[in-house]
Amino acid sequence: MNRGLVLRLEGLVQLRGACRQLRALSYGKLWGARWKPVQASAQPLCSVPLRPQLWQKHRSVGVASAQRRHLATKEETKKKKKKIPLTRGEVEIRQKMTVEELARAMGKDIDHIYEALLYTDIDLASLEPDSILYEDQIKMIVQKSGMKYKSAKLKEEKERKNTDAVKPPADPAVLTPRPPVVTILGHVDHGKTTLLDSLRKTQVASMEAGGITQHIGAFLVHMPSGEKITFLDTPGHAAFSAMRARGTNVTDIVILVVAAEDGVMEQTIESIQHAKNAGVPLILAINKCDKPEADPERVKKELLAHDVVCEEFGGDVQAVNISALKGENLMVLAEATVALAEILELKADATGLVEGTVIESRKDRGKGPLTTAIIQRGTLRKGCVLVAGKTWAKVRFMFDENGKAVDAAPPGIPVEIMGWKDVPSAGDEILEVESEQRAHEVIDWRTYVEQQEKLKKDTEVIEAKQKEHRMEYKQQQQKLAHLTWRQRKAVLYKANKHLLFQRPKDRREVAEDTLSVIVKGDVDGSVEAILNILDSYDCEDECKLDIVHFGMGDISENDLSLAEAFNGVIYGFSVKANDSIKKLADKKGIKIKLHNIIYKLIDDLKEELNSRLPPAVVETTIGEASVLDTFSVTVGKNKIPVAGCRVHKGLLDRKMKFKLIRSGDVIWKGSLSSLKHHKDDAQVIKVGMDCGLSLDRNLEFSVGDGIICYEETEVRQKTSWDPGF
Repeated sequence: MNRGLVLRLEGLVQLRGACRQLRALSYGKLWGARWKPVQASAQPLCSVPLRPQLWQKHRSVGVASAQRRHLATKEETKKKKKKIPLTRGEVEIRQKMTVEELARAMGKDIDHIYEALLYTDIDLASLEPDSILYEDQIKMIVQKSGMKYKSAKLKEEKERKNTDAVKPPADPAVLTPRPPVVTILGHVDHGKTTLLDSLRKTQVASMEAGGITQHIGAFLVHMPSGEKITFLDTPGHAAFSAMRARGTNVTDIVILVVAAEDGVMEQTIESIQHAKNAGVPLILAINKCDKPEADPERVKKELLAHDVVCEEFGGDVQAVNISALKGENLMVLAEATVALAEILELKADATGLVEGTVIESRKDRGKGPLTTAIIQRGTLRKGCVLVAGKTWAKVRFMFDENGKAVDAAPPGIPVEIMGWKDVPSAGDEILEVESEQRAHEVIDWRTYVEQQEKLKKDTEVIEAKQKEHRMEYKQQQQKLAHLTWRQRKAVLYKANKHLLFQRPKDRREVAEDTLSVIVKGDVDGSVEAILNILDSYDCEDECKLDIVHFGMGDISENDLSLAEAFNGVIYGFSVKANDSIKKLADKKGIKIKLHNIIYKLIDDLKEELNSRLPPAVVETTIGEASVLDTFSVTVGKNKIPVAGCRVHKGLLDRKMKFKLIRSGDVIWKGSLSSLKHHKDDAQVIKVGMDCGLSLDRNLEFSVGDGIICYEETEVRQKTSWDPGF
């Protein structure tokens, strides 16, 4: 062998051994291996002779390295096993667990749970990580996963003590007279606000948008005789029927305003019904008696049909003819109110804990949450701790109807209260408690009760849904009963495999025929009134209406985020949207509709609903002809039926669509394959002319059949929803 080649090979072997020793150096500290450097030779590297013992050294180093790698891999595997929380043995389960909780208890991911439920009666499309699974489903999933289960020891929840605020019984010995609370009801634009305006000498009516009162206000009117009357001004508009109904709950007397020239209207009847339901006596105020067409006697007779009998007809209802605009007979009406209040002997306890009712609530930028309330018992003072609904207040300031600060509010007096932690709902009962700690206990109890009621309702809905899915599952199993288990499994897998790769959050899609809305209002009562209108929406088959969010205050970025997520429209009532919000909305393509008059807001919403409806196809007849004779022509090997017709109305245009009518029934719709006058092709056949025509289908004609030429046009549909005004 060539000596140069041998020397080169020896050099490579020597270099390979040195590299192995260098690699083993990093493991030397851990294993206590001794580093033995290669002895430098006096000869050049290429002249080192090949020795067998060098190969043994290199082999021992390789074995040590392999052992080290094997041990290191085992150590890393142990560390990795410690990091992954694998469940061994039994899985602790409860009667109800969410998908996420079960996955955590089993040491699996959520996709494993979905996979285990693939061939069951559970609807995977509606399953979310926080969806509740029941005991039989949980056991099935655990068993399918090759695990065992055991019931977790549950702590028995003690029955919670009722810590709600209570109203102590009134002591008749301490009752004192109080001002009557009067509500003015009636049809829209019959003069309710004008009447109240004349009584309290302010210009509320001229300030209201569109001349229609937008929300409830409470005012104290001082009569010249020294008597006081508290008035609630409820809007006389169909949209606010719920607010009027709530107003009568704290009302002692109702003044029913009816216009002398219009008589009894829809909201008049509704107002009478509210008063009857609340057991409140009526005083009839026939307004606009100064007009030439006024007929007060007709009004009184019309009211007899609704069990409102005036004194002159032997009833107990006082009737007063007035002119609210000119101020005629207003004092007579006020005296009638005071007289009725004396008969009712209205009294209240001015001592003890305060009780009242929230008439209206709103948010003020400077003052925070505010409520207008009627005090029904006790005397409200600064520092009192109140609860209403699920919020509470330590009274900081109180204001009268003119915005002046007051120190005390006795029963029957309307007052605006400042100091609430949150905005209570209009109609909530106000109760005074001993301390802030007691207020927290009351709120906690009410929140707990609401949660329990919601949980109960949710459970009922879930159980009903599960029952429905079980029925569907049984029906599906019956359809597949004739298949073998392998065939059945293949069919089910093909039907459901797309659900395995679909995350729950990706399943939410807003349908094109759904209008999602966000409602914002200036005060609670306005929002409530709008929601009551939307509750009357009964055209879900045309377009679904989804109320995503509602609340008080100006339009915010949060509202824009919701509108963007649900492809919704924001409706604001007597609120604002600043420039930055408007620019952001334009950028995102979000519609913001702001209104100050409620019926205009509803009209706008109806237009939006109309835009979501598919266009309707309307057929317009252009011409009519009748079949006088039938024959056929041969085209190639096919015989084509031909009808000999005469046009007796309009014209036949070959470009348009046609219908074949037989015995009053439409048996064909489509286009003509040919239209001829004598032997020539024709585009249009006018009235009185004969023609021959064939259809785009081989249908046999009969003498007497009708041929109608018509044009289809798309017309924008309108929703059939009637909000009541």
